[in-house]
Amino acid sequence: MTIRTILVDDEPLAIQGLQLRLAPHEDVEIIETCLNGREAIRAIKTHKPDLVFLDIQMPGFDGFSVIQGLMEVEPPLFVFVTAYQDHAIRAFEAQAMDYLLKPVDEQRLADTLDRVRQRLAEKRGVEEAGRLKEVLAEVAPEAAGTMAEVDDAPASNRFEKLINIKDRGQIFRVDVDTIERIDAAGDYMCIYTGETTLILRETMKDLEKRLDPRRFQRVHRSTIVNLDLVRQVKPHTNGECFLVLNSGAQVKVSRSYREVVARFVH
Repeated sequence: MTIRTILVDDEPLAIQGLQLRLAPHEDVEIIETCLNGREAIRAIKTHKPDLVFLDIQMPGFDGFSVIQGLMEVEPPLFVFVTAYQDHAIRAFEAQAMDYLLKPVDEQRLADTLDRVRQRLAEKRGVEEAGRLKEVLAEVAPEAAGTMAEVDDAPASNRFEKLINIKDRGQIFRVDVDTIERIDAAGDYMCIYTGETTLILRETMKDLEKRLDPRRFQRVHRSTIVNLDLVRQVKPHTNGECFLVLNSGAQVKVSRSYREVVARFVH
């Protein structure tokens, strides 16, 4: 899988430095370099790259203006590259894949590219499945129906491995495996990792879509639990029970969600 990539920076030396750091990654193909935001918008619309490394502070159109200028087209994945850490929060709010500080650390770059590969593989897998279903629908409708049933089964690689949480003016990168439970409070989620509690501005419905349902299940109207971190089930009255988590926290399972508990009973 080739990652068609555009580099955008108003400093030619910065582009050269990034080219050198990307050279060992053989699947990264640099198809264009741009020295300002206007060039970047034209190049992205023309070449439709998979990935763009984008400087933030540029004369005229800055990095955020570039993203705004692409609202009417399907955008590529963006990685912001800048010398200033102050823009990190806004970068993640703009749904950037990552935020790299100059000079770019090689291991940090490698980690970013791993996430890019995963995201592109998921996207291309969905596109291939869609094309195959279109063909099957024409020549073998029954097979197309079977494939649709298979697609309904959850696949772990569709779901988030890391979640960026903006809390108290900082960005926290939370490993999903460490999340023990999630409590809803209106449009805010309290994320508990056993060690810390973070506040995420997102609805429970939207957050559920990002988490693997084979591990993260709602046990109450306002609570999601990581089933891998449940160490005990304590029966209670009226068909209810409590889940005891690794941290010692106890979470009540309401009667309407009692089927969740059934998977712990063998």
